[in-house]
Amino acid sequence: MSKTLVIIPTFNEALNIESIIGRVHDAQPTVHILVVDDNSPDGTGDIAKKLTSDERVHLMSRAGKEGLGAAYLAGFHWGIEQGYDVLVEMDADGSHQPEQLDRLLSAVDGGADLVLGSRWVHGGKVVNWPRYREWLSRGGNIYARIILGIPLQDATGGYRAFRRSTLEGLNLREVASQGYCFQIDLARRAVRAGFNVAEVPITFVERTRGESKMSNAIVVEALWRVTLWGLARIFGRR
Repeated sequence: MSKTLVIIPTFNEALNIESIIGRVHDAQPTVHILVVDDNSPDGTGDIAKKLTSDERVHLMSRAGKEGLGAAYLAGFHWGIEQGYDVLVEMDADGSHQPEQLDRLLSAVDGGADLVLGSRWVHGGKVVNWPRYREWLSRGGNIYARIILGIPLQDATGGYRAFRRSTLEGLNLREVASQGYCFQIDLARRAVRAGFNVAEVPITFVERTRGESKMSNAIVVEALWRVTLWGLARIFGRR
């Protein structure tokens, strides 16, 4: 069995972190978890530190809030250094159901280099989302698919599994994007590099505890960066 690391970035997720770790290990007892905490003022890091008494749980404490992309990049580098074969992105709030992690890992075992948990392929869905959020996500993915030329239905989703070799081939030092844009960036890099990118259906469940990290700034950054990448692709600069 592949040595798997689930990376969970946190900022003010004290209400959720213990539950999500328990659910991961109920679903996949052999995987390890790395919590990457950005000095959460609500004590998330303190809770996670207590949970490291379980040798399957690890904590990376950072000095301040640096963003989702930076947290995942730090987690990727740590996981690669520790020799994990598969590295998984997962939100702390329960929106990415650990009970569906087997779908992603099975696709990796089947030969995929990167597996996206997709809300917008057949069998995927969202629960408790307002209509405008669905329109925003669907529209953003259609725009990214067209302007970037990537054959993906859900490039903005954050539930995904990478082979270590895939991450090593993506030149992560060049990645500076955050939020949805970070997810699109890694997906387009993987497609452009010729990796086998697969999508499996998931059910995305909107958080019930804690505050969403979604903001207008994240949406604006994604639109701006995706447009620039698309124009560069169209005019042959990258």
